[in-house]
Amino acid sequence: MNGVEKVITLEQKESVRLDPERLGSLYRRLGDSDAEDVVCRAIEELAVRLSNCERMWRRQDWAELRKCARSLVAISEQIGMTVLARVAGDVSGSVDAGDHVATSATLFRLIRVGERSLSAVWDQRDLSV
Repeated sequence: MNGVEKVITLEQKESVRLDPERLGSLYRRLGDSDAEDVVCRAIEELAVRLSNCERMWRRQDWAELRKCARSLVAISEQIGMTVLARVAGDVSGSVDAGDHVATSATLFRLIRVGERSLSAVWDQRDLSV
C-alpha cells in the first residue's frame, strides 16, 4: 500500500437548543422592546467573549479563560442558550482540572456551539418580528 488511499473528512456539526420558555419569559417580563435590547446586547457580548476565550487560550492565560467561560455561562443562560451554557461550563471545569488538552477540545467545541447558537437566536428573532 503506497500513500494514502482513503482520506476521511470529519464534519463537526453541533446541535444547539434554545429554551423558548426562558426567552419567552424574558419578553413577558421586560416587554418586547426592552427584551429585544437585552437579547441584542447579549448576542453582541457572547460574540466578543467567544473571541476573547480563544485569545486567552492562545496566550495560555488559564485564569482569564476560566473567567471568560464562566461569564458565557451566565449570559447564555439569561437568553435560553442551554447548550452553550453547558459547554462553557465544561471549558471552565477543564481549566480548573488543569487539563490543557481537554480545555483545547472543549474550547473549540464551545466556539462551534457558540457560532451555531448565535445564528439560531438571530433566526428565531427573524421569525418573531
